[in-house]
Amino acid sequence: MNPSVVRFAVRLSPRSAATRVDGVADGVLKIRVAAPAVEGAANTALIRLLADELGLAARDVRIVAGARTRQKLVMIEGVAAPAVIARWPGLRV
Repeated sequence: MNPSVVRFAVRLSPRSAATRVDGVADGVLKIRVAAPAVEGAANTALIRLLADELGLAARDVRIVAGARTRQKLVMIEGVAAPAVIARWPGLRV
């Protein structure tokens, strides 16, 4: 596997008061987005937030599983696992 590709689980809460990363719980990244879970709006907000947090383009962030559920598996290209873990300690990659 490419060392600059990282996969990890995200627990997404749509329709929140603010869009933000809430931290890591049980190895899963907890994220809140203001967008509703309608027509992919929450997924788009999630992708933009992760891209901004990691300094990447939105095209480098993909949801590879769970597009229609709160529990998602995301794949990030262009960043090494140690950098992601340093950003969110406790994250299981």
